[in-house]
Order: sequence, then structure tokens, then C-alpha cells
Amino acid sequence: MSITYTISDLAKEFDLTTRAIRFYEDMGLLQPERSGPGGRNRVYSTRDRARLKLTLRAKRLGLSLTEAKDIIDMYDSPRDTGAQLKKFLQVLALHRVQLEDQMADLQANLEEVKEHERETRALLAKAQKKA
Repeated sequence: MSITYTISDLAKEFDLTTRAIRFYEDMGLLQPERSGPGGRNRVYSTRDRARLKLTLRAKRLGLSLTEAKDIIDMYDSPRDTGAQLKKFLQVLALHRVQLEDQMADLQANLEEVKEHERETRALLAKAQKKA
């Protein structure tokens, strides 16, 4: 018998809301089985759990859910592993460039703040000498 999880199990394990998990399901990242009256109960497999874990890891890397889904789906398909890894490297390289650009912008902003602090301290020191 394979291990299964309820939506509450996964929400608790990954510190998510059940709404977030349903959203990931709507995005096609998770595909639980349905059970109970009218198929109202979601039953998640170990595969769904692994996909959720990979989705959250991709989010921490700053990838979009669409990018995460594309990459995760590649590992479910019987395609060539080399092509999958090349695609992943392309996505990571693009994301790295975006992060480097953001970091450069933040560094420039930080330098500007430091300059304003220096100027303000100098003006304050001058004002305090006059007083």
C-alpha cells in the first residue's frame, strides 16, 4: 500500500494554507486522486508531495509558478535527461541575470542612502556648532 496524504497533512508539513495547496492544484502542479462522496476528498500521493516540495524550492529560488511547473513536468516526462538539464540551466541563468540586475540596483540605492546619511550628519554637525 502506498503512502498518501490529505490536504491538511501537506498544509501542516509545509506550513501552507489549504487554499495555497488548492491553488497549486489549479495551476496543474499537483494532481490528487479524489475519494469520498462526490469526490470531495483530495488524496495526495508521494509524487504530489515531492512536486509540492520542488514547487516551494523553486519559489524560494524566485522562479515563477509557470517556470516551476515547466521544470517539474520535464522530470515526469520520458524525455532525454540532457535536454531537461539544459532547459533547467537556461531558466537558472536567466533568473541569475535578473537577480544580479536587482542586486546592482539595490547596491546603487544603498550607496545613495549612505551618501545622504553622510551629508545629513555633516549638516547636523554644522548646525549643532552654530547653536
